[in-house]
Amino acid sequence: MVRRINLLQWLPVLAMAAIAGGTYWILQANLPSLAHKPTRPITHTPDYFADDFSITTLDETGQTQYRINAKKMTHFEDDDNIDAVLPSIRSFTPGKPDVTSFGDTGVIKGDGSIVDLYGNAKVLRDPGYGDPAMAAYSEHFHVLVNDDIVQTEKPVKLVRGQSVTTANGMVYNNVTRVMRLLGQVRAAVAASETMPGSSK
Repeated sequence: MVRRINLLQWLPVLAMAAIAGGTYWILQANLPSLAHKPTRPITHTPDYFADDFSITTLDETGQTQYRINAKKMTHFEDDDNIDAVLPSIRSFTPGKPDVTSFGDTGVIKGDGSIVDLYGNAKVLRDPGYGDPAMAAYSEHFHVLVNDDIVQTEKPVKLVRGQSVTTANGMVYNNVTRVMRLLGQVRAAVAASETMPGSSK
């Protein structure tokens, strides 16, 4: 027995299939291809900002190791660096006086490990543990935060108690308490003071 197919019964189904197929084709034809979509190049463009910015890092015991503050910060997407206005870095080392570094402006590496301070830059070490207060002044300080080292290739002026020293550069390690003065060094040392060792 031969069964006849009534096309009229299937006409609505065929019509719906045709409409669905046509709609899919139109949608695919008008959607942009992801494979051909151009990738936006990463440029040195600010991607976020903040006021009264602060980063605090703790040591393995949970004590504050250092704190970075800035009045304003601008983050850049290409190198992950931060441009800062009125930045300051305060280092807290157990058994040693706190050291705070300042600048008019600064650049903070994305992970906070390096900070460059520019313009009226200064480093202040609190008095304590048998040492008087010390201050260093320069136009640039390069701060290696994790190593607790402050250095500059610019002329620097040091004031330690009543003694004043100038040099063409400086490397100060706050962990070992050793300061190395670079280039031409001139000192006016008070009789009661002993400046850290220096070398050209």
